[in-house]
Amino acid sequence: MNTSLTLPAPAKLNLFLHITGQRGNGYHELQTIFQIIDYCDQLTFTPTLTPEISVSGNTPEIAPQDNLIWRAANLLKQEASYPYGAEIALNKIIPMGGGLGGGSSDAATTLVGLNHCWNTGFSTDQLMELGVSLGADVPVFIKGSNAWAEGIGDQLSALHLPERWFLVLTPNCHVETKAIFCHKDLTRDSKTIRMADFLVERSWNDCEAVVSTSYSEVDKALKLLRTIKADARMTGTGACVFCSFENEHDALESLEITKHQINGFVAKGVNQSPLQKKLALSQHF
Repeated sequence: MNTSLTLPAPAKLNLFLHITGQRGNGYHELQTIFQIIDYCDQLTFTPTLTPEISVSGNTPEIAPQDNLIWRAANLLKQEASYPYGAEIALNKIIPMGGGLGGGSSDAATTLVGLNHCWNTGFSTDQLMELGVSLGADVPVFIKGSNAWAEGIGDQLSALHLPERWFLVLTPNCHVETKAIFCHKDLTRDSKTIRMADFLVERSWNDCEAVVSTSYSEVDKALKLLRTIKADARMTGTGACVFCSFENEHDALESLEITKHQINGFVAKGVNQSPLQKKLALSQHF
């Protein structure tokens, strides 16, 4: 039986988000760039000789069927016909309902971590197939690299991005992704773009106008951040907003300006996920 394993679950930013259509099943067609940042939840996995899966941590109690960590663990257990269980402890710092992908990342780290602890032998591609049934953002965290994404966010092309620094503001509100995607005023017919368009700043976030109108906290955060960088934008369906800098000093200096009005943090954009980096290190010992 393996000893405990602690792994990070990093956040992501959507550098842009275009909604290009809607499928008959209600899912939205989109284009986006996923940028992984080094701001992480931590999960500790302890294999057990009993079949139960338990999840504990510093978050409000969530029923197992609604808990993505428990669902991810149970899914892997069923698919692998694995007889034993695990105790999973979560230390959460990524805001919930913030558009940073924390829940999806926690699920991805659970699949990757338990696949390692339980020696279930699934490949990365197989884990990604399992992951998409839990959420459209889960595969990108399992893959562990920045990506240009299309489809419902599950068609991924790896991208190497400049490792910039980001100031992320975290308004004190919880945005329900489903409500935004169902909103009558959401733009659903943006034209598809190419990478070249993004590089010359012909991109935006189609959810931003709806969320800013619905949540005054997000509108306030965007206006504040745009006094520092005009190209500040929202990530995902919000609520978090961000802007980028060439160096850590400028990002931290800007955090000093904003922190008295809205909470936030500074993180580095990375090309290799902290999850894959930590797992690779643990396999050398």
